[in-house]
Amino acid sequence: MKLPVTAMCRCVLADGRLSTITATRRPRANRADVKCELAAAPAIAAQMQQLVRLARHTESRFDSRDQVVLSMDLVPANDDRGWELAAVLADRVVRGQYQPPPGPLFTSGCSDAWQLGRVNGSPAAAIAALQPHLSEAANVILGGPMPDRMPLVPAACLYLSHLGGLTGHTDPGAAVSSARAWFPLHSGGLHDTLAWVEVSVAPIELLAGEEEDTIAVPALALAQQQAVRQVLAGARHFDGRALGRWRTVVRFSHAQFQGDSYQLALVMADRLARGREFVPRGRLIASGCSSAWHAGRVDTVDGREAKIQLILKQAAAGDRVLLPSDWQEALPAAFGVALLASGATVACIDRIGVI
Repeated sequence: MKLPVTAMCRCVLADGRLSTITATRRPRANRADVKCELAAAPAIAAQMQQLVRLARHTESRFDSRDQVVLSMDLVPANDDRGWELAAVLADRVVRGQYQPPPGPLFTSGCSDAWQLGRVNGSPAAAIAALQPHLSEAANVILGGPMPDRMPLVPAACLYLSHLGGLTGHTDPGAAVSSARAWFPLHSGGLHDTLAWVEVSVAPIELLAGEEEDTIAVPALALAQQQAVRQVLAGARHFDGRALGRWRTVVRFSHAQFQGDSYQLALVMADRLARGREFVPRGRLIASGCSSAWHAGRVDTVDGREAKIQLILKQAAAGDRVLLPSDWQEALPAAFGVALLASGATVACIDRIGVI
């Protein structure tokens, strides 16, 4: 199949203007997989890049050999989200993941869970806004349920509650497995908390690229994104047959943090999502890092005293606490007793896979 070089998708903004999102495809050549050009609104460009990457999560095939560049001819308001589906569809069309019927494509829809393929919207309001721009040759795709009273429009309309509906498939979110693990986030006392990291995995049939390319980490700085990818790729190498099988999205409850003590929680969340660990009755709370995740090794981290006090304060019945084995001799005897009294358990480990 010959893929298009350019794809366009139109949407009506909240202020009534008709906007066009254009996607172009070119060889990646070590560039970012998705680039969004919206010079007047860098925050919206970053949002577009993030949601397009998330929406790819439920695709069964992964190919990172091309770069997709998206642009938008008009700047939407900060609270306007109806253009999101247009960006997702333009990206899919230019990569050959969706082939719309001939004719211009009009859309409206958004989502708070693109990584699950969910699509929301207000179809009746969207049709009313789009109607002056439609012709018999147009194709309309709207997020949300079909209205009870079908409006008269000259174009064919498709209503989506999930992206699988584009090709008549079942909800792709059903194939996504997600798990969370918590880690102590120590910032000097006032804002100390147990932060979570969530890993969502979806199976892929074909991998054309590197393992790290299949891992999306929205909201973090580029250096942190790369660190997360390297940790997961290394830990999956230790599993033996875990590479090349998953498309992954990683989310953090707090996007602003420093250090690498989150790594053990990240690895455990990934193993839980992939069915490689027993699920605790409560939360899995972990603190640890490694310079050799490919060997399954768990190393120590700084801030032991503050972190065990935070864990002790916030642990609840059913929680499972994992700490580096180097901490074992230095842990106060009262720590384990207090955790048991709260209904939680603790283990100090030197490697993953033997918990």
